[in-house]
Amino acid sequence: MNENPIGIFDSGVGGLSVVKEIIKVLPKENIIYFGDTARVPYGTKSERIIKKFALEDVNFLLKYKPKLIIIACHTMSSYTTEFLKKKIKKVKFVDVIEPTVEKAIGLTKNKKIGVIGTTATISSNRYQELFSKYNGITVYTKDCPLFVPIVEEGWFENKITYEIANFYLSEMKKNGIDTLVLGCTHYPYLKKTIQDIMGKNVNIIDASYEVSVKVAKILKEEKLENKSGNGEINLFFSDISPHVEKTIYFLFGKKIKYNLTKNV
Repeated sequence: MNENPIGIFDSGVGGLSVVKEIIKVLPKENIIYFGDTARVPYGTKSERIIKKFALEDVNFLLKYKPKLIIIACHTMSSYTTEFLKKKIKKVKFVDVIEPTVEKAIGLTKNKKIGVIGTTATISSNRYQELFSKYNGITVYTKDCPLFVPIVEEGWFENKITYEIANFYLSEMKKNGIDTLVLGCTHYPYLKKTIQDIMGKNVNIIDASYEVSVKVAKILKEEKLENKSGNGEINLFFSDISPHVEKTIYFLFGKKIKYNLTKNV
């Protein structure tokens, strides 16, 4: 069981940011990743369709007998975490929202926290509900629907990306937040641009790292660590866009083999 992989899935290439952090934190763990690039984005779809797609994504990963599955998508974390836990009891699920909220609470000084995400994530009110459990916290939210297609196109740092990000984030700056949650696993690709706009004094929270730390803790507690593995990485996509290879290289600094699957 310890040698079984960690399963990770997302609507597209965004979840590769989680893969990157898992490799850093848990270098010996094997990874199976599925990105549903043929049907991205999920953030503009209905709750019914999001749940349907999430279940199909998980069923693909289950063929590889993962010891744990990371829902590397804030939209799916918002709508499908409890749904998946009830539907599939033979594997543990970890979402990307709760670790992010906990980190934000620990970092904020003025108790003004911003959350940016897809339209579906923001509309779900999942972040607002979790932050409401803490006294004195003011949460400002903003949906940024163009960020996902920008990342999927590989436009990580250019003039157009900066202008769009500046438009989305201007209200956050006016509200004087000191902590900003990147509420989508696509958004870390734009972290430099976002930090430049918000200023160096604003904490930028990347869920990819926070969920990796949480997974490491779970594996240790449940004695599921792979202490002798080689860190084998298998990437699967439902469609291979011209930008997949560029995105992989941008994140990892090297080429990693990837596969096309038509099973979803």
